[in-house]
Amino acid sequence: MRKINEIIVHCTATPEGRNVTVAEVDKWHRARGFNGIGYHYLIGLDGTVLKGRDIELVGAHCLNHNANSIGVCYVGGLALDGKTAKDTRTIAQRNALKSLLKDLKTKYPGATIHGHREYANKACPCFDAKNEYKDL
Repeated sequence: MRKINEIIVHCTATPEGRNVTVAEVDKWHRARGFNGIGYHYLIGLDGTVLKGRDIELVGAHCLNHNANSIGVCYVGGLALDGKTAKDTRTIAQRNALKSLLKDLKTKYPGATIHGHREYANKACPCFDAKNEYKDL
């Protein structure tokens, strides 16, 4: 069992309204040299929580933070122009993300929640995850 001390929230950096599958993200990550999808969970536009990499396996989602973290990613993060960072979470995604994070905090009570942007020079996940989920 891995020791989990962080839950890191990401976005797929795709235009709002464009659905993305686990298989697509897996393909993108393999093209970058990963051995499969780097996230442990992917949240679809309809709020469906999809399994990515097995939770027992080290992720490939945040440099220097993979060994002891869980990567959670929602589909979206860009405006329709495909360039401008935007919090595109649907109501269903917001609800699913909050529910998943609550469940993960119950399972890993010592873990803190962060946005990928805290560790990389990126807008990802296009909202302040640490602040939004500070009370979970």
